[in-house]
Order: sequence, then structure tokens, then C-alpha cells
Amino acid sequence: MSDEKKSPKLTKREIILRGSIMAVITTIPSLVVFLLVWVFLDDVMIGAIAGAIVHFIAMGFSLKIAKKLLVKK
Repeated sequence: MSDEKKSPKLTKREIILRGSIMAVITTIPSLVVFLLVWVFLDDVMIGAIAGAIVHFIAMGFSLKIAKKLLVKK
């Protein structure tokens, strides 16, 4: 089998790196929103709810982001 016919595969290092990038993209916005709401409104529950909403929105976009990051060209 020639190298041209083989499908390009990601190495373990590339998978770990891209997975870590995906984790940062989905968690950092929710943590920032949680901390900002908690500091400015001084209410942990509202901060947690706002952070959860932002996290689920980020998870909704994660499939599109993953397709762009994980496809090896």
C-alpha cells in the first residue's frame, strides 16, 4: 500500500494538543462569566447559572470548532 492511499491520521501528541485546545475554548468563557458575575453581583448562584448557560452555548459551538481543528489536511 502506498503512502498516497493511506488516510492521514493524527498522532497521539496531536490529539492531546487539539483536545486541550478544545477544552480551553469551552471552559475558559464559562469560568470568566462565572467569576465576573460573582464579583460584580456578589451572588454565587447567579454566577453558576450564568456560567452554565455560557458553557452549554460553547459546547454547542464545539462541534464546529472540532471539525476545523481535528481534520488533518
